[in-house]
Amino acid sequence: MAVFQGPAGRYAPSPSGDLHFGNLRTAVLAWLFARQSGRKFFLRVEDIDSERSSAESALRQIEDLEALGLDFDPPVLYQHDRGDAYADALARLDTYECYCTRRDIREAASAPHAQPGMYPGTCRDLTEEQRALRRRDLADEGRLPAIRLRAHVREWTVEDFYHGAYTGPVDDVILKRGGRVDQAQAGDWAYNLAVVVDDGFQGVDQVVRGDDLLFSAPAQAYLADQLSLVTPFYIHVPLVVGPGGRRLAKRDGAVTLREMLADKRQSDIVRDIAGSLGYGQVDSVNGLLDVFEPSQLSRDPWTWESL
Repeated sequence: MAVFQGPAGRYAPSPSGDLHFGNLRTAVLAWLFARQSGRKFFLRVEDIDSERSSAESALRQIEDLEALGLDFDPPVLYQHDRGDAYADALARLDTYECYCTRRDIREAASAPHAQPGMYPGTCRDLTEEQRALRRRDLADEGRLPAIRLRAHVREWTVEDFYHGAYTGPVDDVILKRGGRVDQAQAGDWAYNLAVVVDDGFQGVDQVVRGDDLLFSAPAQAYLADQLSLVTPFYIHVPLVVGPGGRRLAKRDGAVTLREMLADKRQSDIVRDIAGSLGYGQVDSVNGLLDVFEPSQLSRDPWTWESL
């Protein structure tokens, strides 16, 4: 399969509902950073979670992004088509089966000396006899094991436009999900594997996304290293939060483009996004492209107040 040539940026939403103002703002920022640096800009539909994703939602998201004036280099990449690429990558990595339930992991994480949010390595060093027993028990329960990366480092450093050199922990992330046999989907690929493989495939060397995902960058960069892929340069941008300081959500009112269009024109919404970036008189993304200065972007979350 041919590899798209970078350099490139991307926006990669999960099609589980309409994009809200915060999602749209991040999409505009990703487009601005890519286009100002002369990069291609790809749209990728991260639809590996078949229970939450839908083709209708993906179409609506694409329509909304185009309505703002964003353009993408073809083709749009759908993760549900990429199972063979993920399987190939998995075969090249040092991995092991994990038989833990979510309850097992919660209980292990609450034990003394456990590192919060990190997999404690319960299944990492089991003997073959122990693994055979666990497989049998899992089969009796009608469950499949997850597949984890066997990480050989405890931390990794990435470069970020706003955060500089950021060093964070790396654990044995899940690459392929387990679960009940009767509920398993084809592949059940995990986000951490899919996003790294697809960034490498598309030549993405610039990743713009919300600050809340900074913590995951070291593990993903390490995984890229293990697959001999280029590590992207990261740009984690401030989130849009609701009046209570929590991440913006539908509970905060009419926050999606289609809801906002009931009372506003498309150019008004672009002006609102531009205003959140410090350019309140601009009403087109092309106009924003001419004036946007990345170093001037506020590093504080931007508060939504029912524009």
